[in-house]
Amino acid sequence: MRTDDNSFTVGIEEEYLLVDPETRQLAGDADRSQAVIDAVIGAVGDDVGFATPEFLRAQVEVGTAVSHSIKDVRGKLASLRKAVSAAARDQGLAMIAASTHPTANWRDLRHTDKERYNALSNDMQDVAHRLVICGMHVHVGVDDDDLRVDLLGQISYFLPHLLALSTSSPFWAGRDTGLHCYRLSIFDELPRTGLPERFDSWSQYNRHIETMVKVGLVEDASKIWWDIRPHCRFPTLEMRVADICTYMDDGITIAALYASVLSMLLRLRRTNQRWRAYSNMLINENRWRAQRHGFDAGLIDFGAGKMAPYAELLEEILDLTREDQQMLDCVEEVAHARTILKRGTSAHTQRRIFKEALAGGASEKEALDEVVDWLIEETVRDL
Repeated sequence: MRTDDNSFTVGIEEEYLLVDPETRQLAGDADRSQAVIDAVIGAVGDDVGFATPEFLRAQVEVGTAVSHSIKDVRGKLASLRKAVSAAARDQGLAMIAASTHPTANWRDLRHTDKERYNALSNDMQDVAHRLVICGMHVHVGVDDDDLRVDLLGQISYFLPHLLALSTSSPFWAGRDTGLHCYRLSIFDELPRTGLPERFDSWSQYNRHIETMVKVGLVEDASKIWWDIRPHCRFPTLEMRVADICTYMDDGITIAALYASVLSMLLRLRRTNQRWRAYSNMLINENRWRAQRHGFDAGLIDFGAGKMAPYAELLEEILDLTREDQQMLDCVEEVAHARTILKRGTSAHTQRRIFKEALAGGASEKEALDEVVDWLIEETVRDL
């Protein structure tokens, strides 16, 4: 997005888990995981996207090439999901899109033997070893540095609203955590996570990064893992708060809504207006509510000074961004948020399947296996 026209670029990164469909456990074979990645690279061109190893041997990360519409990025992401699914199947594996695996125990897993991940493991120790989590990152192009920092300071307000639509991590190490998004509880153990700091300018932001690099805390800004950040190599604002959605179209909705909110904030700026700034202390309360309850218990409407039903807040956002949805040609994709609200997120369905299996006489292990089977099937359903 530029200040002088309506140009738009978007990209999506997703992380998947590879599982053995017979045992339902994570695949620990580095060779098979690499074979999946190599096959995906061979199946899709650079104009579609990329595939790469992630921290765990049982993980695959994909990213779309730069797209100029939400519909374009959906097509590319669908191609990548299909390619990963086919390559995994050829290796006797299956892919799942969920931010935690229902039964995986981090103590039994190994990380990818790669310089970056070896350094992370050595530096963070068990805090890193517990990262059996997957996420979705959405990049929206903002080509002006100071504008990128200005929007960074405003968009935080909406991050809990996006998180609530994405939740897919209710289970951890064989337990129902009681949270819709347990992933952030794990990720927040790392330093430099959570809501972003606020900066008055790009130069101020850069001075902070330069200080951290100079004293040896980080090699570069890629080690800043906030819920949203200016990307260190590309002129984008990278939204990182969301769980990965089991249904791809749910993730596309979150990307479209994120882009529409950014567009709305940019429109306000053009008329010398801006979204009211609230402290991270307050926004963190909504972030926690989204982690704990998803959208079931509502979020705080700080302007009105009350707790509000999520459906009410969603309709307000849809109304605020209507013009932007039309400009970005994503009205239909954003409207799908109402479907998510009615049907529930992946976390809702995972927990329902688990409880119904227990009520039917299944053991906890059998009930969790049913959850994994559902994730395997539904990850590729809407491609």
